Amino acid sequence: MTDWIIQTISDLGYVGIFLVMLAESIFPPIPSELIIPFAGFAAANGDLNLFGVLAAATIGAVAGMLPWYFVGRLFGLERVRRLADRFGRIMAFNADEIDMAVRWFTRFGPIIVLFGRLIPLIRTLISIPAGLSRMSLPVFLAASTSGALIWNTFLTLAGFILHEHYEVIEVVLDPLSYIVLGLVVALYLLKVVTWKPSRSTSSSP
Repeated sequence: MTDWIIQTISDLGYVGIFLVMLAESIFPPIPSELIIPFAGFAAANGDLNLFGVLAAATIGAVAGMLPWYFVGRLFGLERVRRLADRFGRIMAFNADEIDMAVRWFTRFGPIIVLFGRLIPLIRTLISIPAGLSRMSLPVFLAASTSGALIWNTFLTLAGFILHEHYEVIEVVLDPLSYIVLGLVVALYLLKVVTWKPSRSTSSSP
């Protein structure tokens, strides 16, 4: 995967950055921790423009977030609630907990989306509850763009400054992805073990 990412950016420049970041936002296993630092390294060499790298990376990242947002929006909250009551233990959430999460998201959604963009794996998944809570598209785009720009700026400047040692960034940040994944799996298993039906379900005849 590393060779493919480097080759794509080397051959296609800004278009390559856009395409790889688009794929990274749709498929979390593709690491932005490698994509953007290498683009920053290319900018330090004079092959690319620093601001062009930031623009291509951020536009690609935001474009890749939109499919998940629309999946959540089109699937609909009521359908998720029905599935939670029917297959709650597998989903690890009941309808009451989903309602509570949506209330939190409705109240603090833009902040959650913005900071969620800074966390590996979460930055892709966070688009789904944004869609489920029917966050307005302009607000979603503003929060997503802000978070993506912050993350991309950090990685681009790191690659620019470290120059030919840009791969050090991946070595440092890559374990974070596994830590987040481990926490997500652990939380899911805990919810599966402790799951209870919603009040409406448990009180129905």
